[in-house]
Amino acid sequence: MTLPTTDHLPYGGDYNPEQWGPQVWDEDYRLFDAAGITTVTLGVFAWAHTQPSADTYDFSRLDAIVERASAEGRLICLATGTGAQPPWLATEFPEVTRVDFEGRRHLYGQRHNSCPSSPAFRRFSTELARRVAARYAGNPAVVAWHVNNEYGGAGGACYCDLCAQGFRSWLRERYGSLDALNHAWCTTFWSHTFTAWEQIVPPSALSEHWRGPEHTAFQGITLDYLRFMTDAMLANFVDEKAAIRESSPDVPVTTNFMGMFKHLDYHRWAPHLDFASWDNYPPDARSQARMAFTHDLMRGLKDGQPFWLMEQTPSVTASRDVNPLKAPGVMASWSWQAVAHGADAVLYFQMRASRGASEKYHGAVIGHSGRSDTRVFQEAAALGADLGRVGTITLGARTRARVAILFDWDSWWALEMSDGPSRRVRYQQVVLAYHRALWDANVDIDAVAVTADLSGYDVVVAPALHMIKGDLAERLTAVAQRGGTVVTTFLSGRVDEDDNAFLADVPGPLAPLVGVRVDEWDAQEADVVNPVVLDDGTGEAVEVGSTLLFELVLPQGAEVVGLYTRDFYAGTAAVTRNEVGEGEAWYVGAGLDADGVAWVMRRVLDRHGLVGPLADVPDVEVATRFRDDGSRVTFVINHRDEAVDVASPVDGDELLGGTALRAGETVRLAPQQVLVVATPAAAAPRSDTPARSDAAARSDLAPLSPEPALTDGDLR
Repeated sequence: MTLPTTDHLPYGGDYNPEQWGPQVWDEDYRLFDAAGITTVTLGVFAWAHTQPSADTYDFSRLDAIVERASAEGRLICLATGTGAQPPWLATEFPEVTRVDFEGRRHLYGQRHNSCPSSPAFRRFSTELARRVAARYAGNPAVVAWHVNNEYGGAGGACYCDLCAQGFRSWLRERYGSLDALNHAWCTTFWSHTFTAWEQIVPPSALSEHWRGPEHTAFQGITLDYLRFMTDAMLANFVDEKAAIRESSPDVPVTTNFMGMFKHLDYHRWAPHLDFASWDNYPPDARSQARMAFTHDLMRGLKDGQPFWLMEQTPSVTASRDVNPLKAPGVMASWSWQAVAHGADAVLYFQMRASRGASEKYHGAVIGHSGRSDTRVFQEAAALGADLGRVGTITLGARTRARVAILFDWDSWWALEMSDGPSRRVRYQQVVLAYHRALWDANVDIDAVAVTADLSGYDVVVAPALHMIKGDLAERLTAVAQRGGTVVTTFLSGRVDEDDNAFLADVPGPLAPLVGVRVDEWDAQEADVVNPVVLDDGTGEAVEVGSTLLFELVLPQGAEVVGLYTRDFYAGTAAVTRNEVGEGEAWYVGAGLDADGVAWVMRRVLDRHGLVGPLADVPDVEVATRFRDDGSRVTFVINHRDEAVDVASPVDGDELLGGTALRAGETVRLAPQQVLVVATPAAAAPRSDTPARSDAAARSDLAPLSPEPALTDGDLR
């Protein structure tokens, strides 16, 4: 089971016609036709309507909604409706509402307010999913099942007695004995040795925590509770998916993730999804690099399989203190960016603006007045037409990346709840800094788990790899030994999977790979800058800044590439490069600024010939998807607010403008303009090398150029 089967790229989004009468539905579908809307997500918050009491089900309203969408020829992504519980459930079964971090039992309200360990919640949500699937499984318009909605959002973790019981059971399964648990949690510290399972309680403001969720006396306990809560909510998803499968064995099942959402480890969920989907609500209007990373992260959940962009706003959000409007062209360019990075659907929240409550001012394709002459509607209609022009050419096509960046929720959690060396260092920001340097260089990137197969990558970047689990150090070493390059940074290799420090020189198991030892480190506020002079011997030395964290790196065979220039450790190594087999490993011990990170990454990419064709044109993105038949689709996206002249990176037919392009030909891109260039397989000369596996093929791919050497085995 993989992606939904469609004959076009689904376009549309979350539609809640239960808020209006059928007369509005008539107008909606007329406008859907005008905008090229082909797909609707239905029933996301329908629980109170479909089950008005514990013993009563009423599908009349959902029947009418589904029947109308089917009759109008729309594809349907049908939700189980369990994204928000109905009032009767909390009234009759108070256990279903969660207990928060401060120990308060919540009353009914909000939507992320359900205890994942509640037997009543699990029973009723599973039964609703079972009945929804049984009722609509035979409808050919239903191409995907949508379980729940944005699990864990709005502080959805629970700390109740039921979760405490579940946590203890989870710990028994993980550790087997109290002796093993006490060893993992280092409970000899502060007289914490547990002698009975019942002594263990959830780590909260009433137990291990102080000054909030990130300040804990025992990191191992809190780390395991985060893992447990991930698994507890996952169990809810698995319950509903199993219920759906009883009557719908062939229609794919998903739930909408939230990108870099800190509180749930999506890598633990990935094997249970048929396909990944996510909701893209970036923090600001200049988030194109961040979005590119998150698209890559969502694609990486299923080993490169395309994903669905389940939600985005066509104009504004409504949940923030300030909600900026997407400028003209941004909605389309950001939508195409999702497609460029692997999206096989482009969907919105919401299709028509809600009548009331918290999202009445959230952007929508159709506003409250139902007009078709608004800018937002016209841009949505134009995008629908453009998606129609491109057709099915991107469906199923994959990214062929030679660069991987590792993303690890365990390292994220462990680093940011650690007492020392600095709470100013944020894992996400370190990762994004290194990704930004790669993105600026026009490199296709896979964002993958630390458990991923690394054998096919030329470059593996592992920023702030705080926790080393399993055989990761050996697999990273193998990348370098066969000729690849590994890059890691400060605060890497510090702790094991239980968040206990390695009884070894820093960076622990990574030390032989990077050829350094770190005995001391200095942490300062963000306004303290220690310049670093970078010099790899191939050109003039450059001076860049470094902030927040300064490790005093002692080379143990590695070559010094960067030196601090201030404080008592002036002249101490900050950046090193170590030869390993046929390759090398870089260690960046300082919090380099953007120029410093870019300097390091450009040298790494240059070594492998991976710098992209428009790397010197800021905020112009190039990304490529490859089809099974040997053809490819290249996207060139101008994220700038002004026009720019660029050289076409490829030969091919530009599908949106209907013109033929030659590699190197100058093209003027208007602000936010996107090129979608199709290059047939015949344009790429064939190699005599026989077809190989994806992992083996990836390492031999040539960089993007007018004449790439690809074989059928190179296409993912």
